[in-house]
Amino acid sequence: MRNTELPPGWDLAPLADLVSIDGVLSDGDWVESKDQDPDGEVRLVQLADVGDGFFRDRSNRSLTLAKADELRCTFIREGDVLVARMPDPLGRACIYPGGNRPAVTVVDVCVIRPGRYGVDNRWLMWAINSPQVRGQISSLQTGTTRKRISRKNLETVQVAVPPLAEQRRVVEILEDHLSRLDAAVRDLEAAHRKVSSFRKAILLSLVPGDCPESWEVTTVGEAGAIDLGRQRHPDWHHGPEMHPYLRVANVFEDRIDTADVMEMDFSGVFDRYKLEPGDILLNEGQSPHLVGRPALYRGEPAGVAFTNSLLRFRARPDVLPEWALMVFRRHLHARRFMREVRITTNIAHLSSKRLKAVEFPIPPMEEQKRLVQRCEELLTDADALERGLSQGLQRAKSLRKALLARAFDGALVPQNSEDEPASALLEQIRVGRASSGRSAATVRGRQPRKAAGTTASKLAPAPSAVSSSVSRTAVQQEFEL
Repeated sequence: MRNTELPPGWDLAPLADLVSIDGVLSDGDWVESKDQDPDGEVRLVQLADVGDGFFRDRSNRSLTLAKADELRCTFIREGDVLVARMPDPLGRACIYPGGNRPAVTVVDVCVIRPGRYGVDNRWLMWAINSPQVRGQISSLQTGTTRKRISRKNLETVQVAVPPLAEQRRVVEILEDHLSRLDAAVRDLEAAHRKVSSFRKAILLSLVPGDCPESWEVTTVGEAGAIDLGRQRHPDWHHGPEMHPYLRVANVFEDRIDTADVMEMDFSGVFDRYKLEPGDILLNEGQSPHLVGRPALYRGEPAGVAFTNSLLRFRARPDVLPEWALMVFRRHLHARRFMREVRITTNIAHLSSKRLKAVEFPIPPMEEQKRLVQRCEELLTDADALERGLSQGLQRAKSLRKALLARAFDGALVPQNSEDEPASALLEQIRVGRASSGRSAATVRGRQPRKAAGTTASKLAPAPSAVSSSVSRTAVQQEFEL
């Protein structure tokens, strides 16, 4: 945003210049897994805890006071702005809510404390989450496989700053709108889960556990033929009979994804592994709750084979392939396949031998046709509901982005000519630094560490950092400014 585009009373400043002399803009600490202790008194806030506008509270990591003292950790406070220096997404920010014990964070989290004479901390948090700032952060990321933004680059991000009074009005109105939007999103997500339950109920009702007497109850092995696909091998990456093949990455529930189909040499064995329309493919190796995930091959892509990450079921003449798909989907949702898996190296496997022994109900042919048609009708309705809910969630995501964009373009709340302009606030921050004899680089850097040999017991407590049941030694280090 250029100065000519700023609303009246606003100013433009790099992120580092929004932190006053009594504030902090620093990285977290170099805490490794070997430093952690589940019985430690100090909470370790990690990258997974930093949400997009909210504290996720996902990790449950700790270290001892002694280890925090040894590592010379800097303790975070309630109200500090935490910024994720790694995706996903990069640059997301939240407010640390505090707790009943002291806390530190890791090096991939940037800590910003604007200070008593800086900008409003909640306004700053939302500004960092805005499209205007997030776009800059994305453009400043570095790295190849692990994208991140350095603190040096983060400090240079330009922020359009309104007067302090307007910052607080923006936060009040923005959070009111976002709270309503978040409530709507929760309702949509709850409805989405109900659709999933509805889909499961359809399959369990149409393929019941207690079958009518007119049905035949047999096993998968008796209802059709089970075959394992061909094993992949480097020697077959090239050869005279190259053919496409499907693998576990292509097979989803009732859907075959053909966006990434690979090829392999099937010299002399293609007919053995070639798929025919009506074949059912099931995941042989997957996470436990997804093993056995089935899809019906309907002839696309043509002339394709399959690998040993999949099992192929070819129904006998009196079993409709569509009915077989219903049975397998029912077993998937009822977690019947999970009872047959064997887990190796965190991957669950469903062997052909175990699959063959799983029960398989077979109604008369006309009943199969009726149940297949009914299932397609109900699942089509469920799919339509799910698409509508997904569209609603996507619209909510777009609306959230639009709200943040308006808030930091100056369009969410009106400007008040009586507000002290942002330029005065920024000048106050600059004067504070100059009068203290501290450079901006000192303010932006990490807080001074304890000298060697200094014990944690000499630290002064930070507000709201320690409960009465926790030692007052593990608290924010403070120094005379």
